[in-house]
Amino acid sequence: MSNIKKAFEKGKAFIAFLTCGDPDLETTARAVRAAVENGADLIELGIPFSDPTAEGPVIQGANIRALSGGITTDKIFDFVRELRRDIKTPMVFMTYANVVFSYGAEKFISTCREIEIDGLILPDLPFEEKGEFQPLCNQYGVDLVSLVAPTSKNRIAMIAKEAEGFLYIVSSLGVTGVRSQIRTDLASIVDVVRQNTKIPCAVGFGISTPEQAKEMAAVSDGAIVGSAIVKLLEKYGRNAPGYIGEYVKSMKEAVR
Repeated sequence: MSNIKKAFEKGKAFIAFLTCGDPDLETTARAVRAAVENGADLIELGIPFSDPTAEGPVIQGANIRALSGGITTDKIFDFVRELRRDIKTPMVFMTYANVVFSYGAEKFISTCREIEIDGLILPDLPFEEKGEFQPLCNQYGVDLVSLVAPTSKNRIAMIAKEAEGFLYIVSSLGVTGVRSQIRTDLASIVDVVRQNTKIPCAVGFGISTPEQAKEMAAVSDGAIVGSAIVKLLEKYGRNAPGYIGEYVKSMKEAVR
């Protein structure tokens, strides 16, 4: 359906998350390009929301900074249109159901199609309620990416059977953020996923070091990193893209 599968065609994927508009869209654009040039296989673009329930303090801070800077969904759509002139890497939006509802679900999802956004991740959308958006995503060829968490247990098989694009495996309970150790038995979760779908799966939440990325990619099809990248933006601001490029390069080498 979408281009997401291309991210996983050359072996283990490295997926980079960035909050749009932190500190401004020009910096986001340079950061995306730096990530792509240094091996990111898929880009997750966060659309800021005032109450990002899945996010820890680092990405919450990025949401607040972006919203304070006047970011809007329309500005982000225009920003992606511009990016797509030269960037062909698969891209997905990560945001909250309320953002899509308030914009108008059909208008939002049809615009995703128009600007070549390949998928949509809505961490606050329960699997059982995805019928709110699934028909529109099917209509416009945008993958609605499902998440499984350590608490999903007997629902993992059911979610995996209907997965699209890739399956996002949440490594740990709680919110996003850097963790010193990931103790979840991810191998058993991935085992259930593999028995129920051919769709690739990638692990996110808490990954920050090359060692963790290597470990997560060893049991799955890729690693997703957000907070560690957003921390670089918080620290270096408009000078962050160079640091992000170096960081992505080290992480991509680790998952390889």
